[in-house]
Amino acid sequence: MDAGLLVLRVVAGLLIAGHGVQKVSFRLGGHGLAGGTEEFRHDGFRGGRLTAVVAGASQIGAGLFLAAGLLTPLAAMAAMGVMTVAGTVKWPKGLWVQNDGYEYPLVLVVVSAALALTGPGRWSVDHALGVTPWPVWVALAAIVIGPVSGLLTRLVLHRAPTATEGKIHAQPAD
Repeated sequence: MDAGLLVLRVVAGLLIAGHGVQKVSFRLGGHGLAGGTEEFRHDGFRGGRLTAVVAGASQIGAGLFLAAGLLTPLAAMAAMGVMTVAGTVKWPKGLWVQNDGYEYPLVLVVVSAALALTGPGRWSVDHALGVTPWPVWVALAAIVIGPVSGLLTRLVLHRAPTATEGKIHAQPAD
């Protein structure tokens, strides 16, 4: 079981961290901070560079902590928060990833929730520090607070499209 949790943590955590790296740099196929900023604007967020930096840093930190099994419920909570935001962006396109849907963010939210509930396993920093097992209430709080914080973030940072953007998106495709 510990080997399975290690594989799950490392893969999911590094994928989440990789998303953050893409938001703020040219690494891993990213378009730099300017590209990350533009992506957030295109997706209907206000805040510009600060939004991209905070989102990228949150993804990098949550992903690396999750991969290491360090403060696992808190890392899972942060991962669920940022991936819930990603899911809200993709929600209008439906579930499936081939249509740019929310399938992938949903999988990462569920994996993070499962890790919050199961704990990181013996091969983790939490275990080495002697802080496992985490109380069930901590995991449950993380599972609620993570997605709720993502939804609140989307609500607070949402911006209505400008008149120009509205016209561009309202025109029928050829």
